[in-house]
Amino acid sequence: MTMTQASEYVSERPERSFSQDGESGYASPGSSTGGLPEIYFSRPHLKYLNEQLANLEPQEILRWCLISLPGLHQTTAFGLTGLVTLDMLSKINAGTKRQIDLIFLDTLYHFKETLELVDRVKKQYPSTNLHVYKPLGCETAADFEKTNGEKLWETNDNLYDYLAKVEPAQRAYSELRVKAVLTGRRRSQGGKRGDLDIIEVDDAGLVKVNPMANWSFQQVKAYVDEHNVPYNSLLDQGYKSVGDWHSTSPIKEGEDERAGRWKGTNKTECGIHNKRSKYAQFLRAQELKDKEEALVEALRNVETQQSASAVSV
Repeated sequence: MTMTQASEYVSERPERSFSQDGESGYASPGSSTGGLPEIYFSRPHLKYLNEQLANLEPQEILRWCLISLPGLHQTTAFGLTGLVTLDMLSKINAGTKRQIDLIFLDTLYHFKETLELVDRVKKQYPSTNLHVYKPLGCETAADFEKTNGEKLWETNDNLYDYLAKVEPAQRAYSELRVKAVLTGRRRSQGGKRGDLDIIEVDDAGLVKVNPMANWSFQQVKAYVDEHNVPYNSLLDQGYKSVGDWHSTSPIKEGEDERAGRWKGTNKTECGIHNKRSKYAQFLRAQELKDKEEALVEALRNVETQQSASAVSV
């Protein structure tokens, strides 16, 4: 097969996507990700791009993204790195019609300082469109707890991640026709992010770009100070990575940036950067568990009815 034939073969398979680890997958037409795989990278091409982009500064990577990636959005929890990305984009796009919309996943458990920051960001970057997604059918934490119980992050953290973060993210990607996203992940944050590539493709075909993967916290903070970028006031109180209030704490000198997230556990990611197939497996297990519990309850009811009948006789 010639290179031209190979290219034509890939273009004839619109549902096919390649993930970073060599796996390939298909999105079903009825799934929330059915329209995603429209950007294609063969494994050798993806490797080549990562080798080239690794030598560029974030602004250059962002310019490449603007030229190369349709359906591009920025996902953000308004962390320091995401805010720097937003500021860089505002300067690159100054005077143009090209704007990158923001997607903010409001879990309903953010610090008040984070929500105050959102308002400040909207004022400083008024031309940026912000899309806020919350857990399905919920507007407040009380709504969420009414359906799922209190402290779900303690009783079933996988279910919490799915309901508060993964499902809203997938809903956003589907409704906004997202094909690629900019993230704020960096290698210096430690954990699973230590060997981060610039470009990744998840198991549903979504392209994820980490334009500031090479930068340190010091470089990010220096940019914030130099360019007067708004940031979360919690950073001045010892926080370096800010998520939900119930799973975020300040860090000590010398600890990794994300050491304050889920402290005392082995957890390092909130769910949206894990494989989607992991959550498909989780939901299947949850469904089987629910069916098993329903069966046990039905048998218990039958036994109760039989006992009642025996007594009445």
